[in-house]
Parts: sequence; structure tokens; C-alpha cells
Amino acid sequence: MSVVRFEIIAKVVELGSFTAAAETLNMTQSAVSHAVASLESEWGVSLLIRDRRKGITLTEIGQQVLPHIREVLRRMESIYQEIALATNLETGIIRIGTFASASSCLLPKLLAKFQKKHPNIEFKFYEGIYEEISEWLNSGIIDIGFVVKGKTDPGFDLVPLITDEMVVAYHPEHRFQIKEVVDMADLIEEAFIMPTGMYQSHVETMFEEAQIQPSIRFEVHDRTTIANMVQEGLGVTIGPELFLKTQQNIKISKLNRKNNREVALACQSITNASPAVKEFLHVAKDVFE
Repeated sequence: MSVVRFEIIAKVVELGSFTAAAETLNMTQSAVSHAVASLESEWGVSLLIRDRRKGITLTEIGQQVLPHIREVLRRMESIYQEIALATNLETGIIRIGTFASASSCLLPKLLAKFQKKHPNIEFKFYEGIYEEISEWLNSGIIDIGFVVKGKTDPGFDLVPLITDEMVVAYHPEHRFQIKEVVDMADLIEEAFIMPTGMYQSHVETMFEEAQIQPSIRFEVHDRTTIANMVQEGLGVTIGPELFLKTQQNIKISKLNRKNNREVALACQSITNASPAVKEFLHVAKDVFE
């Protein structure tokens, strides 16, 4: 049994293709296929289903075994990093799951601080929604994930970062520009742009608690599109301050009804994390303290 074969099969599953895995690993496709086949032969089971239309999928036993394979690879990465620390040769890779506003507003600041101290650590990023990030953490695809408390597995270890308040956003010449705090009742008269993405539940909760039915003019998933529509004066919206305050030609105000989302970094276990991951979490605490 070889760790190299574990790396190969994990990469094939991640990319869903023998060809893509071979290119990424700088191997021939036949070598990748042989490695997978030899592991299946050694164990006496089929791990992958190869279908020209559906691509690569895991068999039932493959689904059960893959998390253990990824755990072995994580442990090996930790061993390499511990040895590197002992010999003063810093090395390692950190795989991070993140959602859109965290990618643009939190991650750059954190990476800048970390890279100054540890320039040789590599990163791989996966962007998705709350549920995908939790799934990636559980399955071992990522080491760390940006999450929102209450929207993720309570079994993860968390490092709190910021409290992100929901605010109202509007065109700079809108009547709300003279108000530091906007009453939720004032939104009844406005053409409302309802976000259908990750923070939709926050917005809906605010209207429900205020016992108000918004005049929804548009329902939009992409946050950048929402911002552009607000810039054009097509309506007002409610969203996270973290993102909206960075947008040009948009004004924001607080709302009289509060709703926050607490953003944190999550991992399966800080105690069992690799040295690089532990250091990344330590830097995060310093940056967002």
C-alpha cells in the first residue's frame, strides 16, 4: 500500500477525471489509471465507477473509504510539516474553503499578514456556499473554512473573526441618505431587490420579525449584480455590511431591527491540525482580535 496511490485516487475524485488528475500530478494518464487499478486489485474492491456520460463517481465502498484516505494524507502532511519545523525548513499547504464576501473582504488581509511571516506555505482555495464549506470540512477536502455560526456543523472547532451586521443599501441620491438608521417600515414603499443567495434567510427573518411584506421587484442571486442594480437606482436591498460597504456608488445605513452573522474560521480539530494550519489560525486571531 502506497501513500502516492492515495494521493492519486484523491486527486482523481476531486477533479472527476483521470486526465485532469494526471496533468495536475505531472504523470501520464496510464500511470494514474494503473495506480488506481492496482489499489483496487490489492483491496479486492472497486472504488470508482467510470462512465463516459457521468464521468468518475465513487462506488459505495469508495464513499466509505475516501474520508479515511484523506485523513491519512492529512496526517502525512502534518508529519512533513513537523519535520520541516525541526529542520528549520518551512513547508506545507493549507486548503481553505471560503464564501464570496469572506474571499474579497477578509482573506486578503489575513493572507498578507501570514505570508510576511511564512512565505513558503502554499494555499489552495475553494469557494462555495455555507453548506458546501461544511461538507468539504467533514470530508477532508479542506483544512479550514470560513463559516457563519449557526449555519455550520456544531462539532467543528471555531476561531471567531468578526460580527457582520445586515444593513440597507441604496442609491447615493435616495431619500435614505439623510438617515443614519432606517426604519424597516420605510422599506414597504420601496422597490426591493431580494437576494436569493446565502444571506436570504437573514433578510427574510428581519421582515418576518418586523411583520412587514416587502415590495419585491427583483429576486437576484449574484451579489455583484445586486450591487450594480442598486447603483443604477433600480431598488434598495438588505445585505451584509462586510460586502456592501466596499461597493462604489452605494450608500448604506443601519436598520432599526438588528440581524448579524458571526463569521468564524472552522476546522475539524485545532488540536490535531497541522503546524501550518495552527499557525494560520493563530495569525487570524491576531488580525481580527
